Amino acid sequence: MINMNNNKNTMNWKIEESNYLIDDQWLKVRVDKCSMPDGKIVQPYYVLEYPTWVNVFGITKKNEVVLIKQYRHGLRRTVLELPCGAMEEQDKSPMDAARRELLEETGYTSENFIQTGIVSPNPANHNNLTYCFLALNLEKVKTPHLDETEDLETVLKPYSDTVKMLKNGEFLQAMHISSVFYGMNYIEVEKKSILGKE
Repeated sequence: MINMNNNKNTMNWKIEESNYLIDDQWLKVRVDKCSMPDGKIVQPYYVLEYPTWVNVFGITKKNEVVLIKQYRHGLRRTVLELPCGAMEEQDKSPMDAARRELLEETGYTSENFIQTGIVSPNPANHNNLTYCFLALNLEKVKTPHLDETEDLETVLKPYSDTVKMLKNGEFLQAMHISSVFYGMNYIEVEKKSILGKE
């Protein structure tokens, strides 16, 4: 095993030079010149800097999973996803961001939020992390409050149908699939009476 605390054995690269090609509110593109432990130079190496991301695997009191239907221009397809978003300045923690995003996008909220996992979108060239949450006993308390360019449709699916959708490959967003697995694993492993009979 490599001792990451021993500089003689570390695999970490050292950044020799760094500049921003894009410096935007939602995305920064950084180009680095790096040196490897053996002295080899790696350049250019591009890094995408994003804010912390959050998503919510939320289940209502009727055992329905709250999903979002929206167009994703990168894929150029309309897909089903979990409510999600980025941490903003007013958020004190990823959980605060998850609560805010869920409420804004769907109008649902809960007193029972559980952090189930943390994943890296792409450790090769993304610097951010995604925090995954399970929210139980959701209730709709208001109408969604969407940004000007957001066009979202809230979709409720029975929990059992969501399991089938997952097995059939109907979810495409990799980080959301991770979150669904984390949430389902929590429900199974904790063996709590979280879900009633459908």
